[in-house]
Amino acid sequence: MITIAVPLMGGSFSDHFGGADAFALYSVDEARRTVNGRQVLVPPEHGHGVYPMWLRQLGATVVLAGGMGPRATGMFAQHGIQVVLGVQGNDPDALVRSYLDETLVASGEPCHDHSFHDCGHHAPREGGCGNHHHDD
Repeated sequence: MITIAVPLMGGSFSDHFGGADAFALYSVDEARRTVNGRQVLVPPEHGHGVYPMWLRQLGATVVLAGGMGPRATGMFAQHGIQVVLGVQGNDPDALVRSYLDETLVASGEPCHDHSFHDCGHHAPREGGCGNHHHDD
């Protein structure tokens, strides 16, 4: 049994991990490739290392993510959570289904410039990603 965590924004997949307003957690029977349960939870306030610890406490073993910095990816690895990077799509259920079917298209590219950058997910007047802490 594995648990797959998918970041959400407004109920759809959020390709900006640190900007997620919720996470869908899927309990999966990996051998049978079936989803046994799904719950949506609001994360604690975002801060350095908070999401990896929180998701691990919830039993997450895999995270589907769009972009994420290398330090954040390393923190997930330290908690025993595999990160699948470069995921694209809107429907979190479909993304998990694709992951289980081994048809998920993911570039595997981390988010390189985490200084914080204008990642294109925020309007310039909002200061790019400057509202978030380092390392999603």
